Amino acid sequence: MDFINSREFAKQLDSQDELNQYRDEFIFPKVNGKEVIYFTGNSLGLQPKSAKIYVDEVMDDWANLAVEGHFYSEKPWWDYHERFCQPLSEIVGAKPTEVGVMNTLTVNLHLLMVSFYQPTAKKYKIICEEKAFPSDQYMFQSQVHFHAKSVGFNPEEAIVEVKKREGENTLRLDDILQKIEEVGDELALVLFGGVNYYTGQVLDMKAITEAGQKQGAYVGWDLAHAAGNIALKLHEWNVDFAAWCSYKYMNSGPGNVSGYFVHEKHHNDNDLPRFAGWYGHNKERRFLMEPKFDPVHGANGWQISNLPILSMAPYLASVEMFAKVGMEKLIKKRNLLTAYLEFILSEIDAEVEGTTFEILTPENQAERGCQLSVYLHGQGRELFNYLMENGVITDWREPNVIRLAPVPFYSSFEDMYDFGQILRKGILK
Repeated sequence: MDFINSREFAKQLDSQDELNQYRDEFIFPKVNGKEVIYFTGNSLGLQPKSAKIYVDEVMDDWANLAVEGHFYSEKPWWDYHERFCQPLSEIVGAKPTEVGVMNTLTVNLHLLMVSFYQPTAKKYKIICEEKAFPSDQYMFQSQVHFHAKSVGFNPEEAIVEVKKREGENTLRLDDILQKIEEVGDELALVLFGGVNYYTGQVLDMKAITEAGQKQGAYVGWDLAHAAGNIALKLHEWNVDFAAWCSYKYMNSGPGNVSGYFVHEKHHNDNDLPRFAGWYGHNKERRFLMEPKFDPVHGANGWQISNLPILSMAPYLASVEMFAKVGMEKLIKKRNLLTAYLEFILSEIDAEVEGTTFEILTPENQAERGCQLSVYLHGQGRELFNYLMENGVITDWREPNVIRLAPVPFYSSFEDMYDFGQILRKGILK
């Protein structure tokens, strides 16, 4: 499509957008009395208006039924989490029995590593990306130190990072595959972010999963920036396990519960260790308080504790909206919206002197989702502050990168045009 940098053209695209109506389903913060242009759905999604309705429903049931709400509320609490299985399976490309919700992201990754990181003195290495999200880095380090002394390996050698080539902004698939083959028999686990939080690069999860498993390693994925953003086929790709947060593209609220995936090939493996708790116990016999753990068949067998219903309520509101729309339509709009934002950036870049925008995110649509990470050569924190003060909520990363995530559920093409005008004024002021 030939884009035009004009309000009329942007409005035309909005009028043709079949998802445009969903913008009204979200609550926008305001700056100077005007709704913001919101680019940080990759950190915290906007609140769906339906979220409060779902939370109030739980509050009312708690008030009116108290403990009986576990069984007699409209959505009984004791199996509330099961309502997520079908819609989440469609979002991440899984079977309903392979997904669940519990805890938060890093907690779930730690718990899944109980099952899928089983190092020995000879097979103990973890491959990840250079500068993985800090929480993942700390998780790897602590897991390695937890096992190192008893198993007998050098923790300094256990974590193997795949680095970007000199002068390049993103990882090369060939370098990842080569590193996996190089580590070979010593490789116990491959665990990358499916979408890199800093650059927005989407990795080839299918190829990396195949390569890791060929070396006899488990392969898992941190999908914090992928779930609800890109097309996923976790079952088809034969991924061993994955986890994701719900508060970014899936708009569940700050720090909310995490989703997770365990491939069905592991569901009957009784030798696979896990940390057990009574909510992972046989559902039909859970209240018999039996001493021996009998896990629920499927991913729900990895659950541990009674689940936080008040936290899950807004997440359920959101995933039901995803179920209604479907990832295919969201991705179609995402591609057009992100391409229009890229065009707007190139237009402003051509208009102003002394500034160069370098987009770190791959140009190929198959290697990116909503996010464009933009290196603002010739600009500093002052421009970011100007954007924020003028109603553009975006994200700053050192040294001078802004991350822009035009989320298709609630971002408009006119937002992209308006952002360009504000950006231009900020540079020229």
